[in-house]
Amino acid sequence: MNHKNFNILAMLLLFFAVACSSGPTKMTEPVEEAKPFTEKYRPQFHFSPDSAWMNDPNGMVYFDGEYHLFYQYYPDSTVWGPMHWGHAISTDLVHWQHMPIALYPDSLGFIFSGSAVVDWNNTTGFGSAENPPLVAIFTYHDPKIVETGGVDVESQAIAYSLDKGRSWTKYEGNPVIPNDGNRDFRDPNVIWNEEIQQWNLVLSAHDHVQIYTSDDLKSWKHESDFGIDAGTHDGVWECPDLFPLQVEGTEETKWVLIVNINPGGPNGGSGTQYFLGDFDGHEFTADSKETKWVDWGRDNYAGVTWSDVPKEDGRRIFLGWMSNWAYANVVPTDEWRSAMTLPRKLSLVKKNDQYVLKSTPVKETELITDNSTTVNIDEALKISGVKELDTQELTLNQSRLSLEFEMGEMLPESFGILLENELGENVTLSYSASAEQFQFDRTQSGDMSFSDKFSGISVAPYKIGTTVKLEIFVDAASAEVFVDGGDLVMTEIFFNSQPFSKLKVFAEGQPLTLTNAKFANINSIW
Repeated sequence: MNHKNFNILAMLLLFFAVACSSGPTKMTEPVEEAKPFTEKYRPQFHFSPDSAWMNDPNGMVYFDGEYHLFYQYYPDSTVWGPMHWGHAISTDLVHWQHMPIALYPDSLGFIFSGSAVVDWNNTTGFGSAENPPLVAIFTYHDPKIVETGGVDVESQAIAYSLDKGRSWTKYEGNPVIPNDGNRDFRDPNVIWNEEIQQWNLVLSAHDHVQIYTSDDLKSWKHESDFGIDAGTHDGVWECPDLFPLQVEGTEETKWVLIVNINPGGPNGGSGTQYFLGDFDGHEFTADSKETKWVDWGRDNYAGVTWSDVPKEDGRRIFLGWMSNWAYANVVPTDEWRSAMTLPRKLSLVKKNDQYVLKSTPVKETELITDNSTTVNIDEALKISGVKELDTQELTLNQSRLSLEFEMGEMLPESFGILLENELGENVTLSYSASAEQFQFDRTQSGDMSFSDKFSGISVAPYKIGTTVKLEIFVDAASAEVFVDGGDLVMTEIFFNSQPFSKLKVFAEGQPLTLTNAKFANINSIW
Protein backbone atom coordinates (compact mmCIF):
# COMPACT_ATOMS: atom_id res chain seq x y z
CA MET A 1 0.00 0.00 0.00
CA ASN A 2 1.34 3.44 -0.80
CA HIS A 3 0.32 7.09 -0.58
CA LYS A 4 -0.67 8.44 -3.98
CA ASN A 5 -0.99 12.19 -3.38
CA PHE A 6 2.35 13.38 -4.67
CA ASN A 7 3.70 15.76 -7.29
CA ILE A 8 4.49 13.45 -10.15
CA LEU A 9 7.17 15.62 -11.72
CA ALA A 10 9.08 15.80 -8.44
CA MET A 11 8.71 12.09 -7.99
CA LEU A 12 10.02 11.39 -11.47
CA LEU A 13 13.12 13.47 -10.81
CA LEU A 14 13.69 11.57 -7.58
CA PHE A 15 13.01 8.28 -9.34
CA PHE A 16 15.64 8.79 -12.00
CA ALA A 17 18.06 9.90 -9.31
CA VAL A 18 17.75 6.60 -7.46
CA ALA A 19 16.97 4.24 -10.35
CA CYS A 20 19.35 1.38 -10.92
CA SER A 21 19.53 -1.65 -13.17
CA SER A 22 17.42 -4.73 -12.49
CA GLY A 23 20.49 -6.82 -11.72
CA PRO A 24 21.41 -8.15 -8.29
CA THR A 25 21.81 -5.93 -5.27
CA LYS A 26 25.26 -6.72 -3.84
CA MET A 27 25.35 -4.74 -0.59
CA THR A 28 26.11 -7.75 1.55
CA GLU A 29 27.40 -6.17 4.77
CA PRO A 30 25.09 -4.87 7.51
CA VAL A 31 25.05 -1.14 8.07
CA GLU A 32 26.68 0.25 11.20
CA GLU A 33 25.22 -1.25 14.36
CA ALA A 34 22.24 0.80 15.53
CA LYS A 35 23.01 3.10 18.46
CA PRO A 36 20.51 3.76 21.23
CA PHE A 37 17.73 5.87 19.78
CA THR A 38 17.17 8.87 22.00
CA GLU A 39 15.09 11.23 19.84
CA LYS A 40 11.84 12.55 21.22
CA TYR A 41 8.96 10.13 20.58
CA ARG A 42 11.37 7.38 19.42
CA PRO A 43 9.92 3.97 20.36
CA GLN A 44 12.20 1.87 22.53
CA PHE A 45 10.74 -1.60 22.01
CA HIS A 46 8.95 -1.33 18.68
CA PHE A 47 10.79 -1.60 15.39
CA SER A 48 11.46 1.72 13.65
CA PRO A 49 13.81 2.57 10.78
CA ASP A 50 17.28 3.87 11.54
CA SER A 51 16.25 7.07 9.75
CA ALA A 52 13.83 8.37 7.10
CA TRP A 53 10.39 7.22 5.99
CA MET A 54 8.85 3.77 6.56
CA ASN A 55 5.40 2.32 5.97
CA ASP A 56 4.00 -1.19 5.22
CA PRO A 57 5.73 -4.34 6.45
CA ASN A 58 6.71 -6.46 3.42
CA GLY A 59 8.23 -9.82 2.60
CA MET A 60 8.04 -11.21 6.12
CA VAL A 61 9.64 -14.65 6.02
CA TYR A 62 11.43 -16.97 8.46
CA PHE A 63 14.49 -18.86 7.26
CA ASP A 64 17.39 -20.62 8.99
CA GLY A 65 16.81 -19.11 12.41
CA GLU A 66 16.11 -15.56 11.20
CA TYR A 67 12.93 -13.53 10.94
CA HIS A 68 13.18 -11.20 7.97
CA LEU A 69 11.24 -7.94 7.98
CA PHE A 70 11.24 -5.95 4.78
CA TYR A 71 9.28 -2.72 4.63
CA GLN A 72 8.30 0.18 2.41
CA TYR A 73 11.14 2.66 2.71
CA TYR A 74 12.20 6.01 1.26
CA PRO A 75 15.77 6.71 2.40
CA ASP A 76 15.95 10.33 1.25
CA SER A 77 13.15 11.91 3.28
CA THR A 78 10.82 11.50 6.25
CA VAL A 79 7.80 11.76 3.94
CA TRP A 80 6.61 9.20 1.40
CA GLY A 81 8.60 9.02 -1.84
CA PRO A 82 9.91 6.51 -4.40
CA MET A 83 9.55 3.20 -2.63
CA HIS A 84 12.38 0.78 -1.83
CA TRP A 85 12.36 -2.33 0.33
CA GLY A 86 14.13 -1.66 3.61
CA HIS A 87 15.34 -4.69 5.54
CA ALA A 88 15.88 -5.86 9.12
CA ILE A 89 16.61 -9.23 10.70
CA SER A 90 15.77 -10.70 14.11
CA THR A 91 16.38 -14.03 15.78
CA ASP A 92 13.74 -13.44 18.48
CA LEU A 93 11.09 -11.08 17.01
CA VAL A 94 11.95 -8.29 19.44
CA HIS A 95 15.61 -7.33 18.84
CA TRP A 96 16.29 -6.12 15.29
CA GLN A 97 19.39 -5.53 13.22
CA HIS A 98 19.09 -2.94 10.47
CA MET A 99 20.35 -4.23 7.14
CA PRO A 100 21.16 -2.55 3.80
CA ILE A 101 18.31 -1.73 1.44
CA ALA A 102 17.17 -4.94 -0.26
CA LEU A 103 15.37 -3.72 -3.39
CA TYR A 104 15.81 -0.43 -5.23
CA PRO A 105 13.55 1.19 -7.84
CA ASP A 106 14.58 0.53 -11.43
CA SER A 107 13.38 1.17 -14.98
CA LEU A 108 10.15 -0.76 -14.33
CA GLY A 109 9.15 1.42 -11.40
CA PHE A 110 9.09 1.86 -7.65
CA ILE A 111 9.10 -1.21 -5.40
CA PHE A 112 5.70 -1.39 -3.73
CA SER A 113 4.43 -3.91 -1.16
CA GLY A 114 4.56 -7.69 -1.39
CA SER A 115 5.59 -10.90 0.34
CA ALA A 116 8.40 -13.47 0.45
CA VAL A 117 8.57 -17.25 0.76
CA VAL A 118 11.14 -20.02 0.97
CA ASP A 119 10.96 -22.05 -2.24
CA TRP A 120 11.77 -25.30 -0.45
CA ASN A 121 11.26 -27.49 -3.52
CA ASN A 122 13.15 -25.10 -5.80
CA THR A 123 10.13 -24.83 -8.09
CA THR A 124 11.63 -21.68 -9.59
CA GLY A 125 14.96 -23.29 -10.42
CA PHE A 126 16.68 -20.28 -8.88
CA GLY A 127 18.47 -22.36 -6.24
CA SER A 128 18.93 -26.01 -5.40
CA ALA A 129 17.63 -28.65 -3.01
CA GLU A 130 20.60 -27.94 -0.77
CA ASN A 131 20.20 -24.17 -1.00
CA PRO A 132 16.53 -23.29 -1.58
CA PRO A 133 16.02 -19.70 -2.70
CA LEU A 134 14.14 -17.01 -0.85
CA VAL A 135 11.71 -15.52 -3.36
CA ALA A 136 10.16 -12.08 -2.97
CA ILE A 137 7.09 -11.11 -4.99
CA PHE A 138 6.28 -7.42 -5.11
CA THR A 139 4.46 -4.72 -7.05
CA TYR A 140 6.15 -2.50 -9.58
CA HIS A 141 4.57 0.98 -9.66
CA ASP A 142 5.58 2.83 -12.84
CA PRO A 143 5.60 6.64 -12.42
CA LYS A 144 6.10 7.17 -16.15
CA ILE A 145 2.71 5.60 -16.83
CA VAL A 146 1.17 7.69 -14.05
CA GLU A 147 2.47 10.82 -15.77
CA THR A 148 0.90 9.86 -19.11
CA GLY A 149 -2.44 9.10 -17.47
CA GLY A 150 -2.30 5.39 -18.18
CA VAL A 151 -4.15 2.75 -16.19
CA ASP A 152 -1.63 -0.11 -16.32
CA VAL A 153 0.53 1.47 -13.63
CA GLU A 154 1.11 -1.60 -11.48
CA SER A 155 2.30 -5.15 -12.15
CA GLN A 156 3.76 -8.02 -10.09
CA ALA A 157 7.40 -9.10 -10.15
CA ILE A 158 9.78 -11.44 -8.35
CA ALA A 159 13.34 -11.41 -7.06
CA TYR A 160 15.39 -14.13 -5.38
CA SER A 161 18.18 -14.52 -2.85
CA LEU A 162 20.63 -17.39 -2.42
CA ASP A 163 22.48 -15.92 0.56
CA LYS A 164 19.81 -15.81 3.29
CA GLY A 165 18.33 -12.54 2.09
CA ARG A 166 21.56 -10.54 2.05
CA SER A 167 21.46 -9.82 -1.69
CA TRP A 168 18.70 -10.05 -4.27
CA THR A 169 18.50 -10.65 -8.02
CA LYS A 170 15.44 -9.45 -9.91
CA TYR A 171 14.01 -12.01 -12.32
CA GLU A 172 14.80 -11.19 -15.94
CA GLY A 173 11.28 -12.21 -17.00
CA ASN A 174 9.50 -9.57 -14.87
CA PRO A 175 6.67 -8.79 -14.63
CA VAL A 176 5.25 -12.21 -13.84
CA ILE A 177 1.68 -10.88 -13.59
CA PRO A 178 1.04 -7.98 -15.98
CA ASN A 179 -1.53 -5.33 -15.16
CA ASP A 180 -5.10 -6.46 -15.84
CA GLY A 181 -6.67 -3.05 -16.37
CA ASN A 182 -6.98 -2.02 -12.71
CA ARG A 183 -5.35 1.25 -11.67
CA ASP A 184 -4.93 -0.24 -8.17
CA PHE A 185 -3.41 -3.68 -8.72
CA ARG A 186 -0.90 -4.52 -6.03
CA ASP A 187 0.42 -6.10 -2.83
CA PRO A 188 0.80 -9.80 -3.80
CA ASN A 189 0.88 -12.28 -0.94
CA VAL A 190 2.02 -15.86 -1.58
CA ILE A 191 1.53 -19.14 0.29
CA TRP A 192 2.39 -22.75 -0.59
CA ASN A 193 -0.84 -24.76 -0.53
CA GLU A 194 -0.16 -28.34 0.55
CA GLU A 195 -3.63 -29.50 -0.46
CA ILE A 196 -3.20 -28.67 -4.15
CA GLN A 197 0.61 -28.80 -4.20
CA GLN A 198 0.75 -25.36 -5.81
CA TRP A 199 1.48 -21.79 -4.91
CA ASN A 200 -1.47 -19.51 -4.16
CA LEU A 201 -1.29 -15.76 -4.52
CA VAL A 202 -3.80 -13.15 -3.39
CA LEU A 203 -3.54 -9.51 -4.47
CA SER A 204 -5.63 -6.37 -4.28
CA ALA A 205 -7.53 -5.07 -7.28
CA HIS A 206 -9.04 -1.76 -6.13
CA ASP A 207 -12.28 -2.94 -4.43
CA HIS A 208 -11.71 -6.70 -4.22
CA VAL A 209 -8.98 -9.33 -4.22
CA GLN A 210 -7.87 -11.73 -6.93
CA ILE A 211 -6.62 -15.28 -6.33
CA TYR A 212 -4.03 -17.03 -8.51
CA THR A 213 -2.23 -20.39 -8.71
CA SER A 214 1.26 -21.26 -9.95
CA ASP A 215 3.61 -24.22 -10.15
CA ASP A 216 6.82 -22.17 -10.20
CA LEU A 217 6.16 -18.59 -8.94
CA LYS A 218 6.81 -17.35 -12.50
CA SER A 219 3.69 -18.33 -14.46
CA TRP A 220 0.39 -17.51 -12.79
CA LYS A 221 -3.24 -18.43 -13.51
CA HIS A 222 -6.08 -16.18 -12.35
CA GLU A 223 -8.56 -18.43 -10.52
CA SER A 224 -11.20 -16.24 -8.89
CA ASP A 225 -12.16 -12.94 -7.29
CA PHE A 226 -13.56 -12.17 -3.85
CA GLY A 227 -15.01 -9.12 -2.18
CA ILE A 228 -16.92 -7.04 -4.68
CA ASP A 229 -20.07 -7.68 -2.63
CA ALA A 230 -18.41 -8.22 0.76
CA GLY A 231 -16.88 -6.09 3.47
CA THR A 232 -16.58 -2.34 3.51
CA HIS A 233 -15.80 -0.35 0.37
CA ASP A 234 -15.18 3.13 1.74
CA GLY A 235 -11.63 3.04 0.38
CA VAL A 236 -9.15 1.02 -1.66
CA TRP A 237 -8.51 -2.61 -0.68
CA GLU A 238 -4.83 -3.25 -0.05
CA CYS A 239 -2.27 -5.64 1.49
CA PRO A 240 -4.25 -8.92 1.63
CA ASP A 241 -3.13 -12.13 3.33
CA LEU A 242 -4.76 -15.58 3.08
CA PHE A 243 -3.88 -18.49 5.37
CA PRO A 244 -5.39 -21.43 7.32
CA LEU A 245 -5.81 -21.31 11.09
CA GLN A 246 -6.98 -24.10 13.39
CA VAL A 247 -9.79 -23.24 15.78
CA GLU A 248 -8.37 -23.54 19.29
CA GLY A 249 -9.41 -26.67 21.15
CA THR A 250 -10.86 -28.35 18.03
CA GLU A 251 -9.79 -30.19 14.89
CA GLU A 252 -11.53 -27.58 12.75
CA THR A 253 -9.56 -25.32 10.42
CA LYS A 254 -10.83 -22.09 8.89
CA TRP A 255 -9.17 -19.90 6.28
CA VAL A 256 -8.52 -16.30 7.25
CA LEU A 257 -8.47 -13.54 4.65
CA ILE A 258 -7.01 -10.26 5.90
CA VAL A 259 -7.69 -7.19 3.77
CA ASN A 260 -6.47 -3.72 4.65
CA ILE A 261 -8.48 -0.70 3.51
CA ASN A 262 -7.70 3.00 3.18
CA PRO A 263 -9.73 5.01 3.98
CA GLY A 264 -12.61 3.19 5.61
CA GLY A 265 -11.17 2.10 8.96
CA PRO A 266 -13.54 1.72 11.92
CA ASN A 267 -12.46 5.05 13.44
CA GLY A 268 -11.43 6.95 10.32
CA GLY A 269 -8.56 6.62 7.88
CA SER A 270 -6.77 3.29 7.57
CA GLY A 271 -7.97 -0.05 8.95
CA THR A 272 -7.60 -3.82 8.71
CA GLN A 273 -10.63 -6.02 8.10
CA TYR A 274 -10.82 -9.81 7.94
CA PHE A 275 -13.08 -12.58 6.68
CA LEU A 276 -13.33 -16.23 7.74
CA GLY A 277 -14.32 -19.05 5.44
CA ASP A 278 -13.23 -21.97 3.29
CA PHE A 279 -10.66 -22.13 0.50
CA ASP A 280 -10.10 -24.98 -1.96
CA GLY A 281 -6.97 -23.53 -3.53
CA HIS A 282 -9.01 -21.84 -6.24
CA GLU A 283 -11.89 -19.95 -4.64
CA PHE A 284 -12.42 -18.39 -1.20
CA THR A 285 -15.94 -18.70 0.22
CA ALA A 286 -16.67 -16.48 3.21
CA ASP A 287 -18.87 -17.58 6.11
CA SER A 288 -20.14 -14.02 6.26
CA LYS A 289 -19.72 -10.98 4.05
CA GLU A 290 -19.80 -8.73 7.11
CA THR A 291 -16.65 -6.79 7.97
CA LYS A 292 -14.74 -7.74 11.11
CA TRP A 293 -11.76 -5.71 12.30
CA VAL A 294 -8.36 -7.04 13.34
CA ASP A 295 -7.75 -3.89 15.40
CA TRP A 296 -10.20 -1.15 16.37
CA GLY A 297 -7.57 1.53 16.99
CA ARG A 298 -6.53 4.12 14.44
CA ASP A 299 -2.92 3.07 14.14
CA ASN A 300 -2.56 -0.49 12.90
CA TYR A 301 -2.46 -0.73 9.11
CA ALA A 302 -1.12 -2.89 6.28
CA GLY A 303 -0.68 -5.81 8.68
CA VAL A 304 0.24 -9.22 7.27
CA THR A 305 1.84 -12.40 8.64
CA TRP A 306 5.19 -14.17 8.50
CA SER A 307 5.56 -17.05 6.07
CA ASP A 308 7.49 -20.28 6.71
CA VAL A 309 7.39 -20.12 10.50
CA PRO A 310 8.33 -23.73 11.41
CA LYS A 311 5.39 -26.13 11.80
CA GLU A 312 6.63 -27.16 15.22
CA ASP A 313 6.26 -23.52 16.28
CA GLY A 314 2.67 -23.56 15.07
CA ARG A 315 2.09 -19.81 15.22
CA ARG A 316 0.69 -17.35 12.72
CA ILE A 317 2.54 -14.13 13.56
CA PHE A 318 1.15 -10.76 12.50
CA LEU A 319 2.79 -7.34 12.24
CA GLY A 320 1.28 -3.99 11.28
CA TRP A 321 2.42 -0.46 10.47
CA MET A 322 1.69 1.70 13.51
CA SER A 323 0.28 4.76 11.78
CA ASN A 324 -2.61 6.02 9.67
CA TRP A 325 -2.53 7.56 6.19
CA ALA A 326 -4.75 10.39 7.45
CA TYR A 327 -1.69 11.98 9.12
CA ALA A 328 1.30 9.65 8.65
CA ASN A 329 3.33 12.14 6.60
CA VAL A 330 3.06 14.95 9.14
CA VAL A 331 3.47 13.42 12.61
CA PRO A 332 6.04 15.41 14.66
CA THR A 333 9.14 13.22 14.34
CA ASP A 334 12.27 14.57 12.67
CA GLU A 335 14.92 11.90 12.08
CA TRP A 336 12.61 9.01 11.23
CA ARG A 337 8.97 8.44 10.52
CA SER A 338 6.78 5.56 11.76
CA ALA A 339 7.13 2.33 13.70
CA MET A 340 5.69 -1.19 13.58
CA THR A 341 3.31 -2.74 16.08
CA LEU A 342 4.51 -5.49 18.37
CA PRO A 343 4.52 -8.85 16.59
CA ARG A 344 1.30 -10.63 17.54
CA LYS A 345 0.19 -14.25 17.59
CA LEU A 346 -3.13 -14.72 15.81
CA SER A 347 -5.50 -17.38 17.09
CA LEU A 348 -9.03 -18.40 16.23
CA VAL A 349 -11.58 -19.20 18.95
CA LYS A 350 -15.29 -19.87 19.00
CA LYS A 351 -17.28 -17.88 21.55
CA ASN A 352 -21.08 -17.89 21.74
CA ASP A 353 -21.23 -19.66 18.36
CA GLN A 354 -19.15 -16.90 16.78
CA TYR A 355 -15.58 -17.20 15.54
CA VAL A 356 -13.22 -14.54 16.88
CA LEU A 357 -9.75 -13.77 15.54
CA LYS A 358 -7.69 -12.97 18.63
CA SER A 359 -4.28 -11.33 18.66
CA THR A 360 -1.83 -11.25 21.53
CA PRO A 361 1.77 -10.06 21.84
CA VAL A 362 4.21 -12.85 21.03
CA LYS A 363 5.70 -14.68 24.00
CA GLU A 364 9.11 -13.20 23.13
CA THR A 365 8.01 -9.90 24.70
CA GLU A 366 8.89 -11.60 27.99
CA LEU A 367 12.54 -11.35 26.90
CA ILE A 368 12.41 -7.57 27.18
CA THR A 369 10.08 -7.28 30.18
CA ASP A 370 12.22 -6.07 33.09
CA ASN A 371 10.96 -8.20 35.97
CA SER A 372 13.29 -6.41 38.39
CA THR A 373 10.98 -3.39 38.14
CA THR A 374 7.72 -5.26 38.68
CA VAL A 375 5.09 -3.50 40.76
CA ASN A 376 2.36 -5.81 42.08
CA ILE A 377 -0.97 -4.74 43.52
CA ASP A 378 -2.27 -7.95 45.04
CA GLU A 379 -4.75 -6.47 47.50
CA ALA A 380 -8.19 -5.97 45.99
CA LEU A 381 -9.09 -2.28 45.69
CA LYS A 382 -12.66 -1.01 45.45
CA ILE A 383 -12.72 1.77 42.87
CA SER A 384 -15.28 4.54 43.15
CA GLY A 385 -14.40 7.88 41.63
CA VAL A 386 -10.72 8.33 40.71
CA LYS A 387 -7.77 6.63 42.40
CA GLU A 388 -4.10 7.11 41.54
CA LEU A 389 -2.09 3.91 41.76
CA ASP A 390 1.39 3.68 43.26
CA THR A 391 3.69 2.84 40.34
CA GLN A 392 6.89 3.41 42.35
CA GLU A 393 9.83 3.97 39.95
CA LEU A 394 8.00 2.68 36.89
CA THR A 395 8.70 4.39 33.54
CA LEU A 396 5.14 4.63 32.30
CA ASN A 397 6.15 5.58 28.76
CA GLN A 398 8.07 2.31 28.44
CA SER A 399 5.93 -0.15 30.33
CA ARG A 400 3.66 -3.16 30.36
CA LEU A 401 0.48 -2.70 32.39
CA SER A 402 -1.77 -5.62 33.34
CA LEU A 403 -5.00 -5.02 35.26
CA GLU A 404 -7.97 -7.21 36.19
CA PHE A 405 -11.35 -5.80 37.21
CA GLU A 406 -14.36 -7.48 38.76
CA MET A 407 -17.81 -6.00 38.32
CA GLY A 408 -20.32 -5.66 41.11
CA GLU A 409 -23.98 -6.60 40.85
CA MET A 410 -24.42 -3.62 38.57
CA LEU A 411 -21.96 -2.29 36.01
CA PRO A 412 -20.45 1.17 36.52
CA GLU A 413 -21.69 3.75 34.05
CA SER A 414 -18.07 3.90 32.91
CA PHE A 415 -14.68 2.81 34.16
CA GLY A 416 -11.14 2.74 32.91
CA ILE A 417 -7.58 3.95 33.27
CA LEU A 418 -5.84 7.22 32.58
CA LEU A 419 -2.16 8.00 31.91
CA GLU A 420 -1.23 11.59 32.74
CA ASN A 421 1.81 13.85 32.96
CA GLU A 422 2.56 16.93 35.06
CA LEU A 423 1.15 19.20 32.32
CA GLY A 424 -2.22 17.48 32.50
CA GLU A 425 -1.77 15.83 29.11
CA ASN A 426 -3.38 12.40 29.16
CA VAL A 427 -4.73 9.43 27.27
CA THR A 428 -7.74 7.52 28.59
CA LEU A 429 -9.02 4.03 27.98
CA SER A 430 -12.59 3.65 29.24
CA TYR A 431 -15.61 1.40 28.96
CA SER A 432 -19.16 2.71 28.56
CA ALA A 433 -21.79 0.31 29.89
CA SER A 434 -24.69 2.01 28.13
CA ALA A 435 -22.94 2.06 24.76
CA GLU A 436 -21.27 -1.33 25.33
CA GLN A 437 -18.01 -0.11 23.93
CA PHE A 438 -14.41 0.67 24.82
CA GLN A 439 -13.15 4.15 24.05
CA PHE A 440 -9.61 5.43 23.60
CA ASP A 441 -9.46 9.20 24.10
CA ARG A 442 -6.38 11.10 22.93
CA THR A 443 -8.03 14.54 22.70
CA GLN A 444 -5.79 15.78 25.56
CA SER A 445 -2.72 13.77 24.64
CA GLY A 446 -0.26 16.54 23.76
CA ASP A 447 0.81 17.81 20.34
CA MET A 448 -2.06 17.51 17.88
CA SER A 449 -1.32 20.65 15.87
CA PHE A 450 0.11 18.77 12.88
CA SER A 451 -3.27 17.48 11.63
CA ASP A 452 -6.93 18.25 12.20
CA LYS A 453 -7.61 14.54 11.64
CA PHE A 454 -5.55 13.35 14.60
CA SER A 455 -7.47 14.36 17.73
CA GLY A 456 -10.41 12.20 18.61
CA ILE A 457 -11.97 9.32 20.51
CA SER A 458 -11.80 5.84 19.02
CA VAL A 459 -14.61 3.44 19.88
CA ALA A 460 -14.83 -0.35 19.78
CA PRO A 461 -18.02 -2.33 20.47
CA TYR A 462 -17.56 -4.98 23.15
CA LYS A 463 -19.79 -6.72 25.68
CA ILE A 464 -17.97 -7.36 28.94
CA GLY A 465 -18.76 -10.08 31.44
CA THR A 466 -18.38 -10.10 35.20
CA THR A 467 -14.61 -9.64 34.86
CA VAL A 468 -12.37 -7.89 32.37
CA LYS A 469 -8.62 -8.09 31.81
CA LEU A 470 -6.55 -5.33 30.24
CA GLU A 471 -2.98 -5.61 29.04
CA ILE A 472 -1.43 -2.41 27.73
CA PHE A 473 1.99 -1.86 26.21
CA VAL A 474 3.03 1.80 26.35
CA ASP A 475 6.10 2.88 24.37
CA ALA A 476 7.18 6.53 24.07
CA ALA A 477 4.34 7.63 21.80
CA SER A 478 2.01 4.65 21.49
CA ALA A 479 -0.29 2.28 23.35
CA GLU A 480 -1.41 -1.20 22.34
CA VAL A 481 -4.44 -2.39 24.30
CA PHE A 482 -5.39 -6.08 24.52
CA VAL A 483 -8.74 -6.82 26.16
CA ASP A 484 -9.50 -10.25 27.65
CA GLY A 485 -6.52 -11.98 26.11
CA GLY A 486 -6.86 -10.36 22.70
CA ASP A 487 -10.59 -10.65 22.08
CA LEU A 488 -10.44 -6.93 21.33
CA VAL A 489 -7.39 -4.88 20.34
CA MET A 490 -6.85 -1.12 19.99
CA THR A 491 -3.61 0.52 18.82
CA GLU A 492 -3.14 4.29 19.14
CA ILE A 493 -0.25 6.74 18.82
CA PHE A 494 0.07 10.11 20.59
CA PHE A 495 2.70 12.81 21.18
CA ASN A 496 2.77 13.92 24.81
CA SER A 497 5.15 16.80 25.62
CA GLN A 498 6.47 15.17 28.80
CA PRO A 499 6.52 11.52 29.90
CA PHE A 500 3.50 10.23 31.74
CA SER A 501 4.03 10.11 35.50
CA LYS A 502 0.59 9.14 36.87
CA LEU A 503 -1.57 6.07 36.41
CA LYS A 504 -5.15 6.48 37.55
CA VAL A 505 -8.12 4.13 37.60
CA PHE A 506 -11.69 5.37 37.82
CA ALA A 507 -15.31 4.25 38.03
CA GLU A 508 -18.41 6.40 37.61
CA GLY A 509 -21.77 5.36 39.01
CA GLN A 510 -21.43 1.92 40.56
CA PRO A 511 -18.03 0.90 42.00
CA LEU A 512 -15.95 -2.00 40.77
CA THR A 513 -12.98 -3.92 42.18
CA LEU A 514 -9.42 -3.92 40.89
CA THR A 515 -8.65 -7.52 41.85
CA ASN A 516 -4.97 -7.42 40.92
CA ALA A 517 -2.50 -5.49 38.82
CA LYS A 518 1.05 -5.99 37.63
CA PHE A 519 3.27 -3.36 36.06
CA ALA A 520 6.81 -3.60 34.70
CA ASN A 521 9.26 -1.61 32.63
CA ILE A 522 10.20 -2.86 29.18
CA ASN A 523 13.87 -2.77 28.23
CA SER A 524 15.01 -0.90 25.15
CA ILE A 525 15.73 -3.15 22.18
CA TRP A 526 18.39 -0.74 20.96
